[in-house]
Order: sequence, then structure tokens, then C-alpha cells
Amino acid sequence: MKKIIIILTSLILLALIVIFGMFILNKNGKKEKLTTIKLAEVTHSMFYAPLYVAIENGLFEDEGLNIDLILTSGADKVSAAVLSNTVDIGFAGPESAIYVYKNGEKDYLVTFAGLTKRDGQFIVAREKIDDFTIEDLYGKEVLAGRVGGMPILNFLNGVKNSNSDINKINVNTSIDFASLSGTFISGVGDFVNLFELSVYKRNLYYH
Repeated sequence: MKKIIIILTSLILLALIVIFGMFILNKNGKKEKLTTIKLAEVTHSMFYAPLYVAIENGLFEDEGLNIDLILTSGADKVSAAVLSNTVDIGFAGPESAIYVYKNGEKDYLVTFAGLTKRDGQFIVAREKIDDFTIEDLYGKEVLAGRVGGMPILNFLNGVKNSNSDINKINVNTSIDFASLSGTFISGVGDFVNLFELSVYKRNLYYH
């Protein structure tokens, strides 16, 4: 009886080892078949959390894809990376494709998908303002991003939708998006137009 139990136990252990081995081999084989996609993202932000969650949870791997995410600050740099075949896909605002098309490039960019549908920006101040309104920006310098970029377009649209007078706001368009937070922290401007959590450790206030 004891020999039978030992034999059965050995067979069960052997079966488990074989099954586990097959699982590992299958898993490794699956990883070897993954197609790597180089993806240049214009900025790293919580606003793009759906993309990061999908990558970390292996949703792309389930489709046979390995995503190589590369931070490429600035829509112009993302466009250049795609056009030079340095990356396969560029993740930036649709204005990047418009810039390239307007310049008469034969091999222009094509916008084929959207990840976000809402504005992820906040007006950031040095001091807390209770019951903030757009009128609090009147007579102040606001770092809003370069002309034509999605950050400043969203800012201008927000001012328009609030029925405020943009002419009463000193909009600084000389700073590119990637440099907005650093420039503001250095002391330039009264307000800055930023994505969420960009400078949360600096005792600044989002409105």
C-alpha cells in the first residue's frame, strides 16, 4: 500500500513538473514572438494613465506587441522622430501632423487614433486663490506654451468659453511646453498652464 502511495505521489509530482515546464516554455515562446513597437510620447503625465496601465498590465503583450516607450519632449521632436524612422509611432497633439503637412512634406504624418478627449491642463499659481476665475488672470503674465500647440489652444479655448477678455491677459508664448514648469519655478510669470502633478512638490497651487 505504501509503495502504491509513493508511486502515485511521484507520478503527480512528475505531472506537475511537466505542466509547469510546458507553461514556462510557452510563456517564453510567446515573449520571443512579440513585435517591438517604438513609441515616442510628447510628455510623461498622469493624463495619459490609460496607456501606462495597458502597458504595465500586459494588454499589448496579449496582442503580440512589446511597447518601447520613449520620452520625446515637444511635438516637433516627436514628428522628427517619426519622419526619420527613429520610432514607429509618435504620441503627440494633432497639431504636429498639421505642421508637417503645411510645410509641404511629401511623407507627411497621419493621425490615426486618439487616447484622450478632454483637456488635462490646469492654471498653476504661486499662491492659493479662493474661488478662482479667469478674471484673476487679468493684468498678469501667463506662461501658456508655444503658438499653435495644444496647451495654448486649450488655454485660449478655456478663456473663450468663460466669456473672458483674452486681451486683458499677458499671454507669454515664448516658452515651449517641456520648459514651462522649470521656467515658472525659476520665477518667470505669474501663472503657468500645466498638466496635473507636474510640479506638485513645489508648493504651487492648481486652479
